[in-house]
Amino acid sequence: MNPLLWLFDAQLHIGDQTILWREVVGNVFGLLSALGGMRRKVWAWPIGIVGNALLFTVFLGAVFDTPNPVNLLGQAARQVMFIVVSIYGWYRWKHAGDTGGVAVEPRWAGWKNRVLIVVGLVGGTAVLTPVFRLLGSYEPVWADAWIFTGSLLATYGMAKGWVEFWLIWVAVDLVGTPLLFSAGYYASAFMYVFYGAFTLAGFVVWARTRRQKPKVETLWPDPTLQR
Repeated sequence: MNPLLWLFDAQLHIGDQTILWREVVGNVFGLLSALGGMRRKVWAWPIGIVGNALLFTVFLGAVFDTPNPVNLLGQAARQVMFIVVSIYGWYRWKHAGDTGGVAVEPRWAGWKNRVLIVVGLVGGTAVLTPVFRLLGSYEPVWADAWIFTGSLLATYGMAKGWVEFWLIWVAVDLVGTPLLFSAGYYASAFMYVFYGAFTLAGFVVWARTRRQKPKVETLWPDPTLQR
């Protein structure tokens, strides 16, 4: 059998629950990507893209006729967003390594960007909630919109090297875990529980790295600071 076809159809049965193996594998790739991101390794981006492609098919259960016929449009859409932003992050980190620097130098986002992050998270959730509801996303739709918006901001923050991006993931996990459990995506829900602890550890690692190099100029300073 073609390995790709097997992966697409393979299922894991636990009691009366059916879990797709590609959901498990996709989350494993996501975990590897997070580990690589904490260590500031360029390979974190392509590894993450593979996981995103697998999970995209998982969260459109009704479209791909999976054993769990539930559509989480925010979860599915964020996989596409991850791929697009990951290409940007991959290029950015790799370009830094090619020029003799490290992949990324952790730095604080600053209060202006922190305020923009909060406004963007709340505003993006408010705007996307009626859109996702119109398209038939799983209730509570605001949680799906929150997850998508937070994931976009966190991935962008990672590419920029902001230490605070780890805390955005914590906010995503706090909402995402109960949503995934209620929708029947148990593998992803359990992974979110683990991610919650992992993101806190990642924040500590990046914050400590930043404190150890307080005078190092960032590789990509904010253009607004150059005026």
